[in-house]
Amino acid sequence: MPDSQLRQDFIEGMSRAAASVSVVTTDGPAGRHGITVSAMTSVSADGEAPTMLVCLNAAASVLPPLLENGCFCINVLGSDQQAVADIFAGRVDAPGGDRFAAGRFTPGPTGAPVLQGALVAFDCELVSAEKIDTHHVCIGAVRGVDVAPEGAPLLYGMRSYLRAAKP
Repeated sequence: MPDSQLRQDFIEGMSRAAASVSVVTTDGPAGRHGITVSAMTSVSADGEAPTMLVCLNAAASVLPPLLENGCFCINVLGSDQQAVADIFAGRVDAPGGDRFAAGRFTPGPTGAPVLQGALVAFDCELVSAEKIDTHHVCIGAVRGVDVAPEGAPLLYGMRSYLRAAKP
């Protein structure tokens, strides 16, 4: 699609929709990979297992390994984890060239890396992936949830990081 007015309006509008910042990770036969995203949400708490979705650009290097590994973990970052977000987004060089050196990761029930200290981590088994235009919508059945005892989310909106105001 050319850089149409509709596209520009859409991008500007979406910049105003603040979202939590997460690092999506995977590990398995295709190796360990991860990427920073804001396009994730719950699908349902009901059914055989709760379900989550994450949207990934079809050109993202993490997508083929995630599809092959069949698992992913959505690590929702806390307000003090902006450096982790920047490293997995490729904005900042990873320590020693390894993005996973940005934090302590342990395998979740599916084998996907869970970031210790994340606000919450949803470890998912991939159940569906559909390509829609330039992105894949990946849906996972939640196999494990790690919830931090406290903390505020790292948010992204208006093209910058935001912090949730406490009431």
